[in-house]
Amino acid sequence: MIRELFKTVSIFFTTYVLLLVESSYGDSSYYKRDNSLTRPYQGSGMVIPGWEIFGSTIVTPSFVRLTPDQQSRAGGLYNNNPLQVRNWEVHLHFKISGRGKELYGDGMAFWYVKDPLEQGNIFGAKDPFTGLGIFFDTYANQNGAHSHGHPYISAMINNGSLQYDHDRDGTHTEVAGCEGKFRNVERDTIALIRYENDILSVHTDFDGQGWKECFNVQGVILPTHYHIGVSAATGDLTDNHDVVSVKTFELTPPPNENEVDRRHVLPSAAHFAAPRARVDDQPQGMSNLKFFLIIVCAIVVLVILAALGFTFFQKHQETSRKRFY
Repeated sequence: MIRELFKTVSIFFTTYVLLLVESSYGDSSYYKRDNSLTRPYQGSGMVIPGWEIFGSTIVTPSFVRLTPDQQSRAGGLYNNNPLQVRNWEVHLHFKISGRGKELYGDGMAFWYVKDPLEQGNIFGAKDPFTGLGIFFDTYANQNGAHSHGHPYISAMINNGSLQYDHDRDGTHTEVAGCEGKFRNVERDTIALIRYENDILSVHTDFDGQGWKECFNVQGVILPTHYHIGVSAATGDLTDNHDVVSVKTFELTPPPNENEVDRRHVLPSAAHFAAPRARVDDQPQGMSNLKFFLIIVCAIVVLVILAALGFTFFQKHQETSRKRFY
């Protein structure tokens, strides 16, 4: 009973906070219901109107789980209705959690892409892709070339000719990125992805203290009529990857009324992040429980060695007496 009451209060508080966030944008944004996913997820069984799911994805009353905390899973969902507006903003409410304390993975991705998502090897979706990918990467590959810690958020613009390099954590194809502690946190984890007047920006709220800028990139060209989606994957390392909501807004249209039709332009970016030398992530500190267990095991081993030594000494003494007499 207490658990159900706590769950109800938590859902109410989350909804209230998100409504406050949405209201902060005033009249310059317009909610796009056909391109959004919110609770309660209407439909029957595993069906969500306007959205397609694939892979290991399951729908629950509280969230859409893309992958469970199990090995070698991949799943995702995408919006059937192409986003037709020039300037837009998406609030992605998600949760990444799991049992792993020091090793976990692999992560999830937000997509704005030309074709509806299919299952593949880039955070659960097909590679190569055409459009925008925002990656929430929780695992640092040993062959990576980066100067940042994980979890890490990065953006990639692709015209269909590039492939995401998992061994390098996407370092040489990203346009920008930032670190973000979004895994296994008690508060809501929300990312704001905004594309306005050829500027791509990402803000985050992972600690309940309001929006913090992750990055801001100018000179990004994205077409209209692409599909919104989210996907995730696990490998040898695992996590739960959950989507709570995807809320999409149309922003004020650009002032140039004679702008060329963006439907058929190729995605591009004027600048890419410069390649960086690899710096290994700092290892996490040892937990108190693990340290205690190591001490206990060391003491047990020492006691056993002492007992064996004492037994050997006694037998040696008895043998010596028999030889003497």
